[in-house]
Amino acid sequence: MVEPLKRHNKIQRKGPVVLVIMDGVGFGKYIEGDAVAEARTGTLDSLYKSSPWTKLKAHGVAVGLPSDDDMGNSEVGHNAIGCGRVFSQGAKLVGISIEQGVIFAGDTWKKLTSNVLESGTLHFIGLLSDGNVHSNVDNLRKMIVQAKADGVRKVRVHALLDGRDVGETSALEYFDPFEEFLASLNDDSFDARIASGGGRMAITMDRYNADWDMVRRGWETHVLGEGRQFASAHEAIVTLRKETGAIDQDIPPFIIAEKEKPVGEILDGDSVILFNFRGDRALELTKAFEAKHLEEFDRKRYPKVEYAGMMEYDGDLHVPSQYLVTPPSIDRTMAEYLVASKVRQFSISETQKFGHVTYFFNGNRSGKFDDDLETYMEIPSDRVPFEQRPWMKCAEITDQVIKAIKSGKYDFIKLNFPNGDMVGHTGIYQAVICSMEGMDLQLARLKTAVEAAGGILLLTADHGNADDMFEHAKDGSVKRKADGSPNAKTAHSLNPVPFIIVDSDYQGEYEKELRSGLGISSIAATCMNLMGFEPPEDYDQSIIAMK
Repeated sequence: MVEPLKRHNKIQRKGPVVLVIMDGVGFGKYIEGDAVAEARTGTLDSLYKSSPWTKLKAHGVAVGLPSDDDMGNSEVGHNAIGCGRVFSQGAKLVGISIEQGVIFAGDTWKKLTSNVLESGTLHFIGLLSDGNVHSNVDNLRKMIVQAKADGVRKVRVHALLDGRDVGETSALEYFDPFEEFLASLNDDSFDARIASGGGRMAITMDRYNADWDMVRRGWETHVLGEGRQFASAHEAIVTLRKETGAIDQDIPPFIIAEKEKPVGEILDGDSVILFNFRGDRALELTKAFEAKHLEEFDRKRYPKVEYAGMMEYDGDLHVPSQYLVTPPSIDRTMAEYLVASKVRQFSISETQKFGHVTYFFNGNRSGKFDDDLETYMEIPSDRVPFEQRPWMKCAEITDQVIKAIKSGKYDFIKLNFPNGDMVGHTGIYQAVICSMEGMDLQLARLKTAVEAAGGILLLTADHGNADDMFEHAKDGSVKRKADGSPNAKTAHSLNPVPFIIVDSDYQGEYEKELRSGLGISSIAATCMNLMGFEPPEDYDQSIIAMK
């Protein structure tokens, strides 16, 4: 348990501090494709003119990733905001573990490989790209090479198409070289092939229990070998893309087969590694492999396998039971300090980001620190493509936040508007514009409610996305399709994000000119300052300078 925070009592407001995380909203580098700038956002525009604000770093080393070439993401972003410090994150930890050989010296790797030395197959399931958000194909290559060196004779890869953390139709840039790589390893004693696949938003990678049918389809594809058959992944991707017009993330599932027989069903005695290192979209498939009794769907066949995740996806629930790389140990988060200081907290988002303002914000910790001091509220997300409902649930979230403000029960309220990120991932520019304008309408409502209560409103983001919707060449020009339309960019951006303070009862307690050059990990100390506390000494510097 942490000690209560020390009070400075220089800032005393009647109302709560309300932290709004505008997911995926940054400052674009280019004019073309910046849906945040192009949208009619009268509320945001007026706040930039009337309120103190600055830009914060939300990618790369500022959030614990290997380099500044690595885009931020919602998970590491909420970790950084919630814990007030920078921890080495999944991609970096996994990379180091593989480079140093630690993963291969571990008991889990040895157990899974030795399980299939005499007979059986080592299966890898995961996202085949170098997006470095959920996975990295280079990690997979190195594991397969090591598996062959360790005497494994048969490997099957169940490869998911990305199209979100990389280009929306870039799958063959990963699948074709990867199939060549596997072919180069194959010989009389080693047989490695891609066995199945499909788009990450079509099968397997659901999160927050939003759509278990995705997981069911993934199970039937990867485990049972049920589905439309093709001779190769290349053929499957080309054919399905032509037939459906889908971008990579939405490509239907497919099976690789020979003589109408799947080449890679998962059978009793096999070993399975989920090589994604990020937890949110790994938990449900993990449950499907580990649960003795599964209520969410009928598995039809439940093979007895040795299963492991790349990392421990939930440190509190210890899921999965076996994993290859130990995740970062994140302690002493802002929420824990606030509970120790008797601060009443309210956390809310819709399903798609609910886990971010709770689990990830609390340092990958499930559950509350104190049931009496913390209230969680989840608004169910629409189960339709987000471009069809680009406003998402921002109005319903705002309704509940306004009720919480008016109740007078809470000292700190945090919420996530998913619009800029979830709609940004669709690549549909008009929908992203709509999502920004819908969110801006709710910001106006929040501003009015916070000011009426005598509180402080903070607006920020966990990373960029909607600010960078077109692919650009090195010279800054927009890459275009044959018909002249822009190539959509569905991945996160490397751009900074805003931090705005709306404090209508400001009495000169801190400098109005905010500190610059900081990262989003400085938000925690800032929130503590604005609630009248001194942040812990090892927290990253506050964005405000107290007088």
